[in-house]
Amino acid sequence: MNKVSRRGFLLGTGAVVGVAGGKYLAPSNPSLDGVSVHLAKTGETLLNDASGLSATPVHKHIMLREDLGESLIAKVRAEMVEAKSAGRAINVGAARHSMGAQAIPRDGHAITFDNGFVDADLGAGTYKVHGGARWSQIIAALDPVGWSPKVMQSNNDFGVASTFCVNAHGWPVPHGPMGATVRSFDMVVEDGAVVTCSRTQNAELFNLTMGGYGLTGVIVSMEVEMEPNLRLEPNFAQMEAVQFGPAFEAALADPDVNMAYGRLNVDRGRFFEEALLITYRPTADQSDLPAAAGSGVMSKLARHIYRAQLGNERMKRTRWWTETGLGPMLGSGATTRNTLINEPVVTLDDRDPNRTDILHEYFVAPSRFEAFLDVCRAVIPNSYQEFLNVTLRFVNTDAESYLSYAPVPRIAAVMSFSQEMTARAEADMARMTRDLIDGITGIGGTYYLPYRPHPTQAQFERAYPRAAEFAAAKRSFDPSLTFRNNLWDQYLGTL
Repeated sequence: MNKVSRRGFLLGTGAVVGVAGGKYLAPSNPSLDGVSVHLAKTGETLLNDASGLSATPVHKHIMLREDLGESLIAKVRAEMVEAKSAGRAINVGAARHSMGAQAIPRDGHAITFDNGFVDADLGAGTYKVHGGARWSQIIAALDPVGWSPKVMQSNNDFGVASTFCVNAHGWPVPHGPMGATVRSFDMVVEDGAVVTCSRTQNAELFNLTMGGYGLTGVIVSMEVEMEPNLRLEPNFAQMEAVQFGPAFEAALADPDVNMAYGRLNVDRGRFFEEALLITYRPTADQSDLPAAAGSGVMSKLARHIYRAQLGNERMKRTRWWTETGLGPMLGSGATTRNTLINEPVVTLDDRDPNRTDILHEYFVAPSRFEAFLDVCRAVIPNSYQEFLNVTLRFVNTDAESYLSYAPVPRIAAVMSFSQEMTARAEADMARMTRDLIDGITGIGGTYYLPYRPHPTQAQFERAYPRAAEFAAAKRSFDPSLTFRNNLWDQYLGTL
């Protein structure tokens, strides 16, 4: 086994989706106050998220670490009763890695779940998990028994229920979003009852909650599908960017491909003109798999290359060379599936208090990928933003969730920008975002909802045509509007 993690090398050059811009603090860190600040003068508690730009007053912020059972449910109910009696909102989060207060209830009760309970059922191929368990804890529990999460976010810091509620995807293929792997969940709803939801039991509430951003209730436990851990070997294919859509579809037609993602060059001289496709297939030898590793030496070294791109076109070209040339040479050995996905956000932390890393994500059909490239070339270089990375993934059809971003199979383009924390930079980011959304929805694509709330109301409704239906269904299940957040307040509450 090669001791250098393949993802470890490539991660430092931008493989992950979860960059926190120096503003992220995992709630499992004992210093919980790092994400909420109490202002003695005003008596306010401010809660922020990964952007560092979403400081929002909340009535209070509490951590719940109770095990599954009546104690946890009683504490959730108590917060709900208090919030409802005062007409305040409630919302439950985990890592709060959203970037526009989508997991923060303004002037309400913010609860952070943090409990690592995981119980694998090897016969059923599923695991039962606390809603607040982090993916790192799930991998730690499944890896010793030879299993792996079927789909998870690309970083291991986040909570499993939060992943379901934003319906995040990963880079295992050929799957849909993580919600496609959830068998059932137990949730405390608006009247305090605990209901079980699945595709056959309370199915409408199941679909509403998948990608529903915590607006339907408090998930306390889940049953989720897993699959065997595997030893995988990568293959690297460099090509012109216009060839990527067909090449990705061809790779996905190979049943041996277990994981896959792509990259585009980002230097302004050849912006979005070259692509790299990385696919992983099982090796012949699947015996004696090593324990899942995390960030290796190469990840930490490669972080410096990633960060050195800031304002440096030459370094962006150097980074592309490391990905297309040096990366395949050093990262061609086998690794395990669990090692590939066992990576924390903090690996790419920028540690600069004057800048923040802002993510965008767009979804386009593979057949429209060339048109997507044209839109990006016309918009992004005309902004003042520092563009650091784009990772390309596949998301299969999601015909279940109300706020689906993949009504047909789509390529997901996860973009990372480094933004100054100034009003000028924020205005420029908003302008660029709206221009991108206009172009991408114009070719039948959409954008992802957990990031900065820059889209207009009209853009939101065009990208998510079932939004009004979602709002009406939410009101039927939550007539007191107990579960609210910034996504509801800004976009859905008026529908």
